[in-house]
Amino acid sequence: MSTTTTAAEPAWSRTDRAKAAAQLMLGWVALLWLIEAVDYATGHALDAYGIAARETDGLTGIPLAPFLHYGFDHVGANSLPLLVLGFVTALSGIRRFLVVCTLVVLADGLGIWLISPAHSVTAGASGLIYGLFGYLLVRGFVERKVLGIVVGVAVAAYYGGGMFVGLLPLDPAISWQGHLCGLAAGIATALYYRRPVRAAV
Repeated sequence: MSTTTTAAEPAWSRTDRAKAAAQLMLGWVALLWLIEAVDYATGHALDAYGIAARETDGLTGIPLAPFLHYGFDHVGANSLPLLVLGFVTALSGIRRFLVVCTLVVLADGLGIWLISPAHSVTAGASGLIYGLFGYLLVRGFVERKVLGIVVGVAVAAYYGGGMFVGLLPLDPAISWQGHLCGLAAGIATALYYRRPVRAAV
């Protein structure tokens, strides 16, 4: 037997969306710190579960790597940009945010697995951060929404310089490959979500 509702569910207000986005991202960042605390307590046993380049077993690290870090300094450096960019992205809807993160993580992880140096193991949320940055950077332009364009310009103005430096192979301990693949994945995801232009009647 099927049932029908007589009234539509009320749409979320901007305040509701902001609260949900804030709670999600605060919980996400807290989880990263908790995982790193467990990693520290176990003698960094979790570090081995990152993405091992071009090794079959390394593929299992693709969904795990964004939650693993090499020390508290590493997770600390990623916490604020992930919190800010994740919050802004999640304001447009939690479901889309989770899909965007999933697509970025998978594409970025595969890119890292393919092009990182042999015998390297990559972990950290910076690839996802670059993905969210790339997504926000172009989303407004591809959707032709003024607010989105303003957000993209603001994100570029605040984070652009540091993000550009992270794309350069200056430090062998930093995965510029993960940054580059994450940025490309974020831009591709924004293009995937572009709205079709309606033909004039």
